[in-house]
Amino acid sequence: MSTRRQALVGAGVIGLTLPGPIARAVGAGKPNGAKAARKKDEDIGPGEDLMREHGVLRRVLLVYGEIARRLETTAEVDAGLIQRCALLIRTFVEDYHERQEEEMVFPRFERAHKLVELVGVLRAQHQAGRKVTERVRGLATVPSLKDPERRFLLRDELRAFVRMYEPHAAREDTVLLPALHEIVSRSEYDALGEDFERREHRTFGGDGFEQAVAEVDAIERAIGIENLAQFTPRG
Repeated sequence: MSTRRQALVGAGVIGLTLPGPIARAVGAGKPNGAKAARKKDEDIGPGEDLMREHGVLRRVLLVYGEIARRLETTAEVDAGLIQRCALLIRTFVEDYHERQEEEMVFPRFERAHKLVELVGVLRAQHQAGRKVTERVRGLATVPSLKDPERRFLLRDELRAFVRMYEPHAAREDTVLLPALHEIVSRSEYDALGEDFERREHRTFGGDGFEQAVAEVDAIERAIGIENLAQFTPRG
């Protein structure tokens, strides 16, 4: 069983989505439970994988937003923490997630002459995002954070990144990726998922998604926004 399948079983996801008798069989480790686990894993296709990875991006955007807010005040901001966020963006989002979209998803839409204009905008935003990440890494230094002008420049770069990627990810999740089913056959869709998984293990030496989630969780704890309840409106 692959790492991803183990994660699904361990997290209880299968028990939440399959009928009761099958879910109990999975928990008991019976043969039909193993078949159910395999079926659930097969249901996580390349589109769904990319959507999950957008969840990691969105959590980093929350961190960026909080850091930008603090940069407007005299609050102390950890340059190392910003660098850590930017590194996660660079390695997991830009060099891995976006490369998969650019090399394995976008060309399929272009060949099918479907959503070509949207794909063009998404490609351009990927390039713009990489430039912002470079500027963030250059500004996220201890001396820069002590300089009011450069501190505000960093704030503006973080806000620009958030402003672009919130609608970017939302448009991919609600328009582009659902349409992937319409332009490829079931067998090609499944093969693409296998290609994604092989690249993930080759790049990260294991489950890159789990690694990224663990890293963003640690970053949220370091900055103090790990408690989901704190975002609930009062009253």
